[in-house]
Amino acid sequence: MLRATPRATARPVLRRLLVGAAASVAAAGSLTAVPAAAYAQADGTGLLSPAGLGGGPDRDHLTVTVRNAGPGADGTFELYCGPDGGSHPDPRGACAALERDTRWGQDVFAPAPEGGFCTMQYGGPATAHVTGTWEGRPVDATYDRRDGCQISRWDRLVPLLPGVGGERGARA
Repeated sequence: MLRATPRATARPVLRRLLVGAAASVAAAGSLTAVPAAAYAQADGTGLLSPAGLGGGPDRDHLTVTVRNAGPGADGTFELYCGPDGGSHPDPRGACAALERDTRWGQDVFAPAPEGGFCTMQYGGPATAHVTGTWEGRPVDATYDRRDGCQISRWDRLVPLLPGVGGERGARA
């Protein structure tokens, strides 16, 4: 007579548990795959915007303070996205630049990576400080143009930040 060993009977049970867990994870993942448009609502303009962002207090809001960038570029500006507005000189362009660089799992306002190789060039004395909320997350980022990495980081966000030097008034 053959007797089932505890090890032999444990394998089918373990397999069922693993398959059940995998199915649960797949089901939960499919819930997060619903496109954002499925959660949109009309904002009164005939356009769709994410629920709660159609002009309410939860929409994206940034305060951009620029110093030493030159006449007409220095100052403190308010920016609202979704719908675009505020005292920023180019709210539509600034919101578009942010949306273009926003990626899942990445911070559009992240500092340049530590230990990177940067060209030793000086882009001028301009500085900027960006605070507020973007995509529901707090923002507190500083910018300068002290080397090639910082210049590139700044230029990537033109026109949120003003074009400086050869970039003035143009998108990099």
